[in-house]
Amino acid sequence: MIVERWSPRAFDGSEIPQQDLDVIFEAAGWAPSAFNAQPWRFLYARRDDENWELLLSQLIEFNQGWAKNASALVFVVSDRLMRSEKGNSDNHSHSFDAGAAWALAALQAHAMGYHTHGMTGLKFGEAEQALGIPEDHRLEAAFAIGRQAPKDTLPDFLQEREIPSMRRPVSEIAWAGKFA
Repeated sequence: MIVERWSPRAFDGSEIPQQDLDVIFEAAGWAPSAFNAQPWRFLYARRDDENWELLLSQLIEFNQGWAKNASALVFVVSDRLMRSEKGNSDNHSHSFDAGAAWALAALQAHAMGYHTHGMTGLKFGEAEQALGIPEDHRLEAAFAIGRQAPKDTLPDFLQEREIPSMRRPVSEIAWAGKFA
């Protein structure tokens, strides 16, 4: 399943039931996190709901062009603080933990017949204010969820890129000992 998952841009615009979205978020919630802090938060809109235009407008124009056909848009936010009854301290793994949650969401969506496409082409600086994200939280990324459409639904310049991308070999991403 991991090798088969990839990030298309061609989505068919079909509706995603709330219960399917909830299952995807529940899977994300099972991600490991430091001290079980679970610092991830998901802001989402389902296609054509009252939040759709707000979330879509916080993507850069290039991403708006294809993400408008997704079934849902999700913005991933992480809490920068480790919160406890003893007080708050910096959470040094908030981004790492939110990334683990996104990965599980993507895998769950794939298992359910959906595709996801993560993106950092957001209007950082503007989006935090528009979405009401507190200063002690960090907007990490966004992702689109939907059913895949034929690549010819995309503009010509994107059609040739509508294939699974290759990955670097292990020898380029992992070394024993010090940074190579």
